[in-house]
Amino acid sequence: MSDAWIVGGSLRDELLGRPVRDVDVAVAGDPAQAARALAADVRGPVFQLSEAFGAWRVIDRRADRVYDFAPLQGDTIEADLAQRDFTINAMARPVDLEALSAEPSAADLVDPLGGRADLESGTLRVLGPDAYQQDPLRTLRLARFVAELGFAADPETERLTSAAAPRATEAAGERVFGELRRLVIADGALAALELADRLGVLGAVLPELTALHGVEQSDYHHLDVYDHTLEVLAQQIEIEGRLDELFGPDADRLRAVLAEPLADELTRGQALRFGALVHDIGKPVTRDVRADGRITFMGHDAVGEQMVGELSRRLRTSERFARFLGALTRQHLVLGFLVHERPLDRAQVYRYLRRTSPVEVEVTLLSCADRLATQGRRGEEATAVHLELARELMTAALDWREQGPPRVPVRGDELADELGIEPGPELGRLLGELEEAAYVGEAATREQAIAVARRLLA
Repeated sequence: MSDAWIVGGSLRDELLGRPVRDVDVAVAGDPAQAARALAADVRGPVFQLSEAFGAWRVIDRRADRVYDFAPLQGDTIEADLAQRDFTINAMARPVDLEALSAEPSAADLVDPLGGRADLESGTLRVLGPDAYQQDPLRTLRLARFVAELGFAADPETERLTSAAAPRATEAAGERVFGELRRLVIADGALAALELADRLGVLGAVLPELTALHGVEQSDYHHLDVYDHTLEVLAQQIEIEGRLDELFGPDADRLRAVLAEPLADELTRGQALRFGALVHDIGKPVTRDVRADGRITFMGHDAVGEQMVGELSRRLRTSERFARFLGALTRQHLVLGFLVHERPLDRAQVYRYLRRTSPVEVEVTLLSCADRLATQGRRGEEATAVHLELARELMTAALDWREQGPPRVPVRGDELADELGIEPGPELGRLLGELEEAAYVGEAATREQAIAVARRLLA
């Protein structure tokens, strides 16, 4: 059997005691032979990943693990490791292909570049400028490792990363999004974004976000738009642990919604973190100063929705994810305006839910993070009333999510016959108003619905 080594992130995570589901195996010889042998042993599927690079994959369903086999990149394992990205990923340990799950041993470690020492000190050290030359996306991966591992880059790595940052856009959009996705949902997302911004990587891959720097706001805000956006993300992350405090008996229902898969390997709650990052990206192009000196951003919600669509196309996200982010951006102001109309009647609640659907739950939560991050003039008072209204609307939003919009108790064709009108826009308008009447309780039966429709038509 060919010589083989466990390499890369799988070995790094083994040594850190982190869970390992994806195992990378470098093979001196034929990866196909090694992969087929393991597949026969674990009785799992085996298939070729890349004809160009000779990589193969085996899925071990019993152990819930995926094994990727690839040929050595070079004549020796040391030559292979020298072509990797960071020292902590440039280690290997020889492995018996019949015992891939064996515990790692420091004595067996192949570590020509000091990865073990950097692992123990929490240091991210790039393997020279050639590492970024081979793959410019590694500059963003540095920030992702900060987010996931809590490590810090050494000064020379920061210098090399800053120099290579503009080339990050050479990577395919879906690869950029893959790194951003893992960064944003990690525990250290805020520290990673700070590093990526400081080194110029964020400006390369998300220029819409760094364009928020220095955009001053009204005295209702204490931060410029960029710092406010990062504070919204910080509050969103904190809210994830405060659901019981903020939403009481609705917390469990809300947790269940946020845990639902949405798209692009993200749950609704994880995707909401992206919503926090992009909700104000329309502000720079809509900023205006009125004659009285007040700063406004009229229409930044609509402009932001368009920009989110363009950003999502560039990153090649799914259409479902793009629509989700666009809806959050477009509707993030609605609850704040309703604060001035309290107490809301049931018709106003219906209009809020109809307008913000299908993100009625998530945008209610996002508005709380947005409000908590806004601590300018009368900040504490405004936050208290906003959170109070959000609690009320969250109950209605969760009910709406579970039950759907109210059912009008009469069919459209029946209503047209009763009223003597033709199908068309007028009938559609009446049905829409009857849905609101049903939610309010004024059209619970067929007879009530027809009577309301006659009144509306008159």
